[in-house]
Amino acid sequence: MLDLKEIEKAYERVSGVVHRTPFSHAPILSQMSGLEVHLKKENLQRTGAFKLRGAFNKIASLMEEGGITGVVAASAGNHAQGVAYTAQHFGIAATIVMPESTPLTKIQGVKEFGASVILHGANYDEAYAHATEFAEERGLSFVHPFADDEVMAGQGTITLEMFEEVQDLDAIVVPVGGGGLISGIAVAAKALNPDIKIIGVSAEGAPAMKKSYDAKTAIDTTSVRTIADGIAVRDTSPVTLEYILKHVDMFETVCEDEIAAAILFLLEKQKVLVEGAGAVGVAALMHGKLDLPHDAKVGIVLSGGNIDVTMLSLIIEKGLVKSSRKMKLSVLMVDKPGSLMHFTELLTEVGANIVQIGYDRTSIDLEFGDATVSVHLETKGVEHQDQIRKVLREGGFSFKEEY
Repeated sequence: MLDLKEIEKAYERVSGVVHRTPFSHAPILSQMSGLEVHLKKENLQRTGAFKLRGAFNKIASLMEEGGITGVVAASAGNHAQGVAYTAQHFGIAATIVMPESTPLTKIQGVKEFGASVILHGANYDEAYAHATEFAEERGLSFVHPFADDEVMAGQGTITLEMFEEVQDLDAIVVPVGGGGLISGIAVAAKALNPDIKIIGVSAEGAPAMKKSYDAKTAIDTTSVRTIADGIAVRDTSPVTLEYILKHVDMFETVCEDEIAAAILFLLEKQKVLVEGAGAVGVAALMHGKLDLPHDAKVGIVLSGGNIDVTMLSLIIEKGLVKSSRKMKLSVLMVDKPGSLMHFTELLTEVGANIVQIGYDRTSIDLEFGDATVSVHLETKGVEHQDQIRKVLREGGFSFKEEY
């Protein structure tokens, strides 16, 4: 069974390889929440996520036993990079099976460390089934991403670093997918301080572990769908569930909009780039889902930063619209000289910046003599957008808003 002694042993193994990531006070989040919030920035880890800790500890222990020539892993990306980096470190071969939907940045990250990549399945669980068969057929060692005591011990080294910097933490908030990270963190934290609260957070679109926690028995789901691809696990591991039921005090979920809002907040206000899985703890905090006393000292684990740039662009765009800093309008006007100029003059008067504009006079939905202008505006908030609406109506323009 995993215990503090094994986690301390893991720390000795990984300390020369993994970065000691910052555990930084977050003043804006603290002020917003009434808590004393500290962020453990595993997004700044050598491979961009905490997974290097567990992968390195596992493979290092296998190397100590001897006779290992290669490893196989299944991963949505972060564990893959941890295994690939470690295999390169020890000079052995690595094959990683990844879901077909894995972001390109994570696939490239694995290949850069010299590993072979096989894309298979719609989610982690389908990739996992293929990877275990592949490993068995070739007599290679399979490195599980979470349901392994040595992997969990490696993840638990995060706790040791956090406690060295803030000894009197009242709670730690941890993203949950397969449960390896929270299991390792919780075992170490409870051993060091039995009164500390361990809070798990998962995505609503990947609810298996949350359902299992509530029911106190392993429950699998039929599918997962979430932008937090690092915790998009369909089935529950009985191994990690046992640790979670024993050591985790609270378990919350966050929706996709809450995750996206947290990613944007961290990028804009904290100057920190995280992926969806890395943002769920902050999402829970921002949306009032952490039931903790005022001024409690809280550590939130930002588990990874390997976000696909296409997804990041989409999150930023939607976030700007939702926060009333972008506005998309379809405006009906008379198709005659001066109409478009009058329209843009009104926008200039209210200080709205046009970032994209399109003019359509040929659509079959339009009456003869009419035109539609599609315009994207940069705006300064709700009041500014209300002012734009008022000016356009008073100017005789009919419009509808697009989202």
